[in-house]
Amino acid sequence: MSILFTFPGQGTQRAGMLHALPQKALVREVMDEACEVLGRDALALDSAEALRSSVAVQLALLVAGVATARDLIHEAGPPDAVAGLSVGAYPAAVVASVLSYADALRLVERRARLMEAAYPGGYGMTAILGLERAALEPLIAQVHSDASPVYLANINAPTQLVIAGAHAAMARVAELAQKRGAYAAKPVAISVPSHCPLLDAPAAELALAMADVPVAVPRLRYFSASLGRALSAPARIADDLARNMALPVKWHDTTVLAHEQGVRLSVEMPPGSVLTKLGALAFPEALSVAAADTRADTLAVLMARERQREQ
Repeated sequence: MSILFTFPGQGTQRAGMLHALPQKALVREVMDEACEVLGRDALALDSAEALRSSVAVQLALLVAGVATARDLIHEAGPPDAVAGLSVGAYPAAVVASVLSYADALRLVERRARLMEAAYPGGYGMTAILGLERAALEPLIAQVHSDASPVYLANINAPTQLVIAGAHAAMARVAELAQKRGAYAAKPVAISVPSHCPLLDAPAAELALAMADVPVAVPRLRYFSASLGRALSAPARIADDLARNMALPVKWHDTTVLAHEQGVRLSVEMPPGSVLTKLGALAFPEALSVAAADTRADTLAVLMARERQREQ
């Protein structure tokens, strides 16, 4: 196993991200199916105004991920494995043939609406940079209470952590963290407190919806970023997909596992390069590239070279 496709989560979106996709037949097919399933113009999801909504953001990331992956598979063959951060798990599941694309569209729309309805304002996520988990967790515990909730949400790298909760609570943790040596605290472009117990109730509701959706054994190695390990049982993947909004993200553990299992080339689906940078940081001897910044023919050459190296 040597080639991994990665799919980013909310916070990486950018205006025009769907319009920037290559004008190819497979991309148009993915876009057309989204229009049919959603009952509206999928291209309208990527305007700056639309992207203020988690619904548009999450759907746009799903569409961009599936469209780019299918086009690249057509040009260069399939990867060996997939991994998605947060909502990125859904396009990863589609590419691994766990979910149909149509079901993923309906589930992601439901997911985002549940998240927005639970926390329409006053909550979000903040990245804490330059502080390790052992130093940050006591600060979170110092601030957290029922009236001032804040949690550790993402472990993206040893010193790149994300907290989730109420704005005032996150601001207090950020202040304490910077006094302890964090070099930055940056709000993430997410308007809900993802990946913490605050979303347990909407996650449970999504799990009920997921129970009616066909889920298949993955045709590729499927890494769960919630658990930091590979999953193969359809029921286990379905539960993970439904509940990942309320579970901490273990992206660093997932990256380490993928590398331990032989991944030497990671290709990040659009729109950005956040996961590419994290991969390069964790394993500089491997190659991490972003599809948004790399020509498709170059990606095909890199994938072919990696397959030859493995033979």
